[in-house]
Amino acid sequence: MFDVGIFLAAMGITLLEMAEASAVGIVLATESRNTVPYLAAAAGVVTILIPTALAGNYIQLLPILYVRLASAILLLYFGLRLVKSARRSFRFQIQGPPKNPKHHEERERGINSTAFSVGVTEAFEAAIVLIALFPENYNSTMIGLIAGVILVLIFAFVLRTSVRKVKQAIMKVAVSAILLTFSAFWFMETVTSVDDLYLIPIFLVFFTVIYFVGSRGISSLDTETSAELR
Repeated sequence: MFDVGIFLAAMGITLLEMAEASAVGIVLATESRNTVPYLAAAAGVVTILIPTALAGNYIQLLPILYVRLASAILLLYFGLRLVKSARRSFRFQIQGPPKNPKHHEERERGINSTAFSVGVTEAFEAAIVLIALFPENYNSTMIGLIAGVILVLIFAFVLRTSVRKVKQAIMKVAVSAILLTFSAFWFMETVTSVDDLYLIPIFLVFFTVIYFVGSRGISSLDTETSAELR
C-alpha cells in the first residue's frame, strides 16, 4: 500500500541532499570547464544509493522495533553533526570564506576527487534517513528516492546557472530538522504508538530551534572590525 508520508519524506531528503551534491558538481565543473566533476559527483551518489536501495529490501525483514531504535540513534548522531555544519554555513554565508593557507594544497588534490567525495557524503546523509524509511514502506521509499533523483536532475539542467546560489545554511537546517524529527519520532514509537501527524509540529519546532541556534550571534566581519576599532 502506497504511503504518502513515507514517499514525501524519502523524496524530500533526496532532493535536499542531492541538490547540494548537484550544486557543488556544477560549480566545480564550471571552474574546470568540463563536465567530469559533475559526473564524478553523480558517481559518488550512485556508489552509495544503489547499495542502500538493495540493502533496504532486506532491512525491512528485520524486527521493526530494533530497526527503529538503531535508526533513531543514527539520525540523532548525524542530525546533531549537521546542526554544527549548518552554523558553519551561516558563518560562511555572513562573513565569507575563512582564510585558509591550506586551500591551495587542498585544491591540488584534484577537483574530480573532491566532487566524488561530496557526492558520497551527501548520498550517505540521505541514505541514513532512507534506511530508516525502508522498513516502514519499501515501495513508497523507493518511489520517493527515484522521484527525488529525477527532479534534481531536471532542476540541475534547467537551473544549472543558478542552482549553485542555493543557500546551503537553510538546506542544512532543513535536513538536520528532518533527521532529528524522525529520530525523536522513532524513539517515541519504541515505547508507544504515535500518530504521524505529530511529525509536522515536531519538524517545525526543530527547524525553528536549529535556525535560531545556527544563526545566533554571528555578525559580519565589517561589524566586528568596527567594534574592535571603537
